[in-house]
Amino acid sequence: MAKSKGTRLVITLECTECRSNETKRSAGVSRYTTKKNRKNTPERIELKKFCRYCNQHTNHKEIK
Repeated sequence: MAKSKGTRLVITLECTECRSNETKRSAGVSRYTTKKNRKNTPERIELKKFCRYCNQHTNHKEIK
């Protein structure tokens, strides 16, 4: 029997500062992967994580 997909979903978080700021020290964009429960949090999440390109803690939003 095949298992069902489940409620946990792997998502990608991307730095909001790196996307909008063109005059930064590096050309990269900070990304993290994590899991979320789609039943408890159906909307997109936003967490404060460390961005190695901005060299500070910034908001990281969920991308599709």
